[in-house]
Amino acid sequence: MCGRGGYNDTDFLRPAGVLPDGIGVLMITEHDVARARSPREITEEWEERMLATAAMRSACSRGRQRADAPCPFRTAFQRDRDRILHAKSFRRLAGKTQVFVPPFRSDHDRTRLTHTLEVCQVARTIARALRLNEDLVEAIALGHDLGHSPFGHTGEDALDAVYHAYDPTAHFRHNEHSLRVVDLLERDGRGLNLTWEVRDGILRHSKGAADWPCDEAAATLEGQLVALCDRIAYSSHDIDDALRAGLLHADDLPANIVSRLGVTHSARLTAMVGDVISASGSLLAIRMSPAMTELTNQLKDFMYENLYLSRAMAPRVRAHVRRVVTELFHDGMAHPDTVPGGAEVETTAQRARLVCDHIAGMTDQFAEKQYRRLRRSPRDK
Repeated sequence: MCGRGGYNDTDFLRPAGVLPDGIGVLMITEHDVARARSPREITEEWEERMLATAAMRSACSRGRQRADAPCPFRTAFQRDRDRILHAKSFRRLAGKTQVFVPPFRSDHDRTRLTHTLEVCQVARTIARALRLNEDLVEAIALGHDLGHSPFGHTGEDALDAVYHAYDPTAHFRHNEHSLRVVDLLERDGRGLNLTWEVRDGILRHSKGAADWPCDEAAATLEGQLVALCDRIAYSSHDIDDALRAGLLHADDLPANIVSRLGVTHSARLTAMVGDVISASGSLLAIRMSPAMTELTNQLKDFMYENLYLSRAMAPRVRAHVRRVVTELFHDGMAHPDTVPGGAEVETTAQRARLVCDHIAGMTDQFAEKQYRRLRRSPRDK
């Protein structure tokens, strides 16, 4: 079942329900019922017949950290998707900054949750065109930012700095923390027990300000695809939000980028998605054409220089975010009984780890609320 065997038009035996163009339709027939095959097994057989040779099959997963009886009607990756979707950390993404922090974020600007959904949509579109495993793509995309701190990347940098001050061996990286969330923090410390492939994709999705392609690529094509679609999505939708907010103007965008990618969010996505599908057709790796790679790297550099590190947050707002995160961290270290599990550890490094977990899980609004409470009624030192 896990031979990753593909098919072509000359040797493919059409299963029940296959359309004339060769696209499979999953159907449960009387033959399936007679053989007492579960819906999951039927889906796994469909994947074996219909997915591209290099696509990841659910039945071929390396498995979970802890043994888990298979679901009778969902594949392993469908189950992972559902576990992520129902996680508390996923719901909290609605209250976490993508680029603009409250109260400067309008009702139309992206949050970390809507960014996640757009990454998922772009990645699934490409996955279907390349006949990769959409369920694996969806699970990785929905889980990739679960560990993001409040206040976007400014909050992430502030949390990294203060955490490192208490434990010089430690750093905070949101992709690494996303893995920690699904492995250890969700379900009151039991974690979600996800498959190895989803965990690998979550860990290796982030490139930061580095150029594409990145050195540490995910092991599966599906994981590589989510990493690229993360950049495709935010590169385009952050322009959309910045133009609406008046922080960027159409004339600010480099002429070569506009001429190649277009002037609208839809046009930019269409251009980049089409390029990935064309360039990745061999399925040796997920890639863009050399020309599009250079263009998207230029767009990323433009966005960092003209938005992320400058106009997205006024200096006073950036300073306030750093102050909120830093003072909350100091307070948690000084009063471990206010942090879940904080009173039960002995070393500074252990306590700092728990304080970091606590703050990273906060929404923007909750962090602000805790900070205001702290400023109104400072605890005795």
